[in-house]
Amino acid sequence: MSVIAAVFAALYVGHMVGDHWVQSQHQADRKGLPGWPGRIACAAHVATYTATQAVALVALHLAAGWWPNPGQLAAGLAVSAVTHYIADRRTPLRWIADRLGSGRFYRLGAPRPGRDDNPSLGTGAYALDQSWHIGWLYVAALVIGS
Repeated sequence: MSVIAAVFAALYVGHMVGDHWVQSQHQADRKGLPGWPGRIACAAHVATYTATQAVALVALHLAAGWWPNPGQLAAGLAVSAVTHYIADRRTPLRWIADRLGSGRFYRLGAPRPGRDDNPSLGTGAYALDQSWHIGWLYVAALVIGS
């Protein structure tokens, strides 16, 4: 049980650092664009994000001496990477929110077209994005730590 908790903590730290510090402004600005420019920017972000999570897991290894089965590690990081890409392309997460009845919440706090609204992290889209990521981090931790 404690292994899964430690793996989750490492993945969460990797998530927070990778999603907010390591991600470039170019990636953040373009990852939700339609077509190849958005896909490429999002894939680049997910690559650095996943590398940051791997660094956090290496730190766990150095501190605690624990190391996962390589297949489970690859599978867990793949779960994190693929689900992160899905959410960060924006349209899939909005589609899921709409289908689950959370479309209004997703749009909460978003700048209105034609208005000089101040965009911020305090939006429904950001809250759903982060909760999506954290939920999948838990699944990845179960895969890696079991």
